[in-house]
Amino acid sequence: MSCRSECIWVELIAGSRKTSNFCWAFIIFLGSLGFLLVGISSYLGRNLLSLFPSQQILFFPQGIVMSFYGIAGVFISSYLWCTIFWNVGSGYDRFDKKAGIVCIFRWGFPGKNRRIFLRFLIKDIQSIRIEVQEGIYTRRILYMEIMGQGAIPLTRTDENLTSREIEQKAAELASFLRVPIEVL
Repeated sequence: MSCRSECIWVELIAGSRKTSNFCWAFIIFLGSLGFLLVGISSYLGRNLLSLFPSQQILFFPQGIVMSFYGIAGVFISSYLWCTIFWNVGSGYDRFDKKAGIVCIFRWGFPGKNRRIFLRFLIKDIQSIRIEVQEGIYTRRILYMEIMGQGAIPLTRTDENLTSREIEQKAAELASFLRVPIEVL
């Protein structure tokens, strides 16, 4: 989503609160809970899951391994739920021609560097660059080349834009900033 006027362009960046992340966190949690319950059932000698006769599983080594997988899955799903809750990766890109400033803001993980804020002068922008990697995992990423600073990514690496969409986005931004486009 973006808002534009003659002098200001603000583009909102979606973070971790996506449907796919909710689904993966929920699926991993349920699977790990199942593994953990089967491992605990084999240790206790009781059937905690009515769908699966866990008395047939010996605690050593199968029950220990299933408990380990269950604990690992709980940690992974907790990590996913935390990134969703904190909305890691969300933020905005703000291009202000009137002030001559570009501001890039992203939310990170809690701590000292929770807020990631970059500020550049528009006159230091050399170009807008499109990087395309074709193959099994096609990636199309939009970068902003800053003089003496390198390339700053403007799109998420998991954002699957078509060639037409990324080219249109690059052309509009380059036209707004009055800089050239590079294609790699």
